[in-house]
Amino acid sequence: MSRPKLPRKSTSVDMTAMCDVAFLLLSFFILTTKFKPSEAVPVSTPNSVASKVAPEKDVVLITLNKDGKVFLSTGDNSIDKANKKEIISTINSSKNLGLTDAEIAALVKAPFIGVAINQLKQQATIPVDKMTDQTLPGIPCKDTSNNELIDWMRAVATVYAGQKPNLLLKGDNIAKYPSFKNVITAFKKNEFFKFQMVTNPESVPQGSDLWKQSMSKDAKSEE
Repeated sequence: MSRPKLPRKSTSVDMTAMCDVAFLLLSFFILTTKFKPSEAVPVSTPNSVASKVAPEKDVVLITLNKDGKVFLSTGDNSIDKANKKEIISTINSSKNLGLTDAEIAALVKAPFIGVAINQLKQQATIPVDKMTDQTLPGIPCKDTSNNELIDWMRAVATVYAGQKPNLLLKGDNIAKYPSFKNVITAFKKNEFFKFQMVTNPESVPQGSDLWKQSMSKDAKSEE
């Protein structure tokens, strides 16, 4: 007697729970994602094939926008913020500005220093979201006789005495050479002979000497 055949039934999987989990995860990532804030000083940096990563601590950043305005800022970590406070306090003492503790604290919270030294009190009263390269004139850095960046770099040298800050220069691709030269003069006047340019990284052009060198290193590493 042959074995009776049982009717086959299609397998059914309830996807409701999986859909719930997927939507929960999606909601979590949407709510916790932090979008990159817009730059207070937008700068179109030149391209380069350099692969060196910019440092994240002991940073002193000088920004030069397309109009030749100069701005000074530091890193966002607690150590760099403390150093920024010391730099501002050094300028306050050397120039007898009479800045209060509250005004110094406001300048530390500011995204950058972007006015003449005698206008620091005014910048301290400006809301942070109103501080842009269009609303502030920048640090005077016109020529040898009117280059207050020299004073700021002297304050940096005083605060970082005995150690080397990570000095970065972020210049706009269309900024004119005289503006760049005045920034370099401020560096040299305070014996800062080494600094790192912030650029827009790009791939090495195929067929170039640097590309051939890179390919040669890769071939040796595979042997």
